Amino acid sequence: MLIDIITAFPGLLRSSFGESMVRRGIEKGLVSIKINDLRDYSDDKHRRVDDSPYGGGPGMIMKPEPFFKAVRAVQSDTGSVKSRVILMSPQGALLTQDKLRELSGFEHLIVLCGHYEGVDDRVRSFLAQEEISIGDYVLTGGEIPAMVLVDAIVRLIPGVLSEPSLDEESFSNGLLEYPQYTRPQEYEGMGVPEVLLSGNHEKIKQWRNEESKKRTLNNRPELFHKKCISVDEDEFADK
Repeated sequence: MLIDIITAFPGLLRSSFGESMVRRGIEKGLVSIKINDLRDYSDDKHRRVDDSPYGGGPGMIMKPEPFFKAVRAVQSDTGSVKSRVILMSPQGALLTQDKLRELSGFEHLIVLCGHYEGVDDRVRSFLAQEEISIGDYVLTGGEIPAMVLVDAIVRLIPGVLSEPSLDEESFSNGLLEYPQYTRPQEYEGMGVPEVLLSGNHEKIKQWRNEESKKRTLNNRPELFHKKCISVDEDEFADK
C-alpha cells in the first residue's frame, strides 16, 4: 500500500511513522508513506496556501489550487494505480473499524490535512472522495487525525500483525476487548482472576466473552445495543 499525506506542516508528520507497527510495515515493504509539502504547490512567492474567506468572517481558509495540484502530482507519480482521496475534517463521517478495514484494501490513499479556519469547499466537493473525522471535537489541523488514520490502517494490512492479535482486539467483533493480565500474579493486594490461572481454556473463553459484553455495556452501551446481543442487561451491568 502507498499512502500520500498532503499537509502545509510536514514537520509535524515526518518523525511520526518511524516507530512500532507502522515502522514494521514499512520495513517489511508492506506500506510506503510519503509526506508531501502542500506549499510546494503554491503559486504564491511566499508559498502561502491560505487566504481570507469570501463573505467575511474570522480566520483564514486554505486555498483550493495547491490541493488540486498536489493530488494530481502524486496521482501522476503512481501511474495507473487507483487512488482514494480522503479529507480529514471534523465534518466528516466518524472513523470506525469497519471503515478502516475497507480503506486497508486500497492500493493508494491520499490524505488531505486541513488547517486554519478550514478548507475551500471545492476541495471537499470536487477533489476529496470522502471526509473522515476521528471524533466530535476540533483540532488545530488535520495532521493528528491523519496520524491516527494511518496508524490504524497500517496495522490491518496483512503481514504487519499476526491474525490472532487482530481477531481478539476491541471492535473486532463489535465489542470492547475483555480485561487482560500478566505477571506478577499478585501486586499490592490486587490479584489475577482465578479462571485465568485454571488452565481450563473453555472456561477462560467463556469468562472473556462475558467480560467483553459487560465492559461494552458499561462503557459503550450504544455498541452493545448495535450488536443486538440477546442478554439480560442487569446480568452484565456494574453493581
